[in-house]
Amino acid sequence: MQICFATNNKGKLQEIKTLLDRNFTIKSLQEVGCNEELPETRTTIEGNSLQKAEFVWRKYNVNCFADDTGLEIEALNGEPGVYSARYAGPDCNPEDNMVLILEKMKEKENRKAQFRTCITLILNGVVHQFEGIVKGEILYQKRGEHGFGYDPIFKPEGHEKSFAEMNMEEKNSISHRAKAVEALVKFLKP
Repeated sequence: MQICFATNNKGKLQEIKTLLDRNFTIKSLQEVGCNEELPETRTTIEGNSLQKAEFVWRKYNVNCFADDTGLEIEALNGEPGVYSARYAGPDCNPEDNMVLILEKMKEKENRKAQFRTCITLILNGVVHQFEGIVKGEILYQKRGEHGFGYDPIFKPEGHEKSFAEMNMEEKNSISHRAKAVEALVKFLKP
């Protein structure tokens, strides 16, 4: 089955390709002719995921799925949440976001956090949504060189390594995105 993953994030695209088996051919946005930035103007993770998938479905008429992920920190009332990618401002990068989180968390004892992913699949015009959550904590400093986004400051529950200290296989065995993709694949497989 051919399906487009509606993302411009090369890290996410690679992660998804390693999670899906040979029954699926994952097409990038560029491969379906989309070279524009996808809209993300909704106020929820589910809403952004749906908005991106609908944009690709309507404009390119291909079966597709899109995800949106947020880091939700208990001591910050769920921030950065839906604004995770641009938490430090519209022109920020992942480093800026991590610096801001570490600064805000400096005096906080409660380090509980979770990554939450919502995947929206549009298959032949019908919308389906899947969720994956991994609980953990915010570290006091960055650790590790792998992954992307907030991976260097997030340590999943029951593990000693940050996501950025794990190789892709380790991370994919427990990650929020892996759990959402698992639900997606279970739905898609006959």
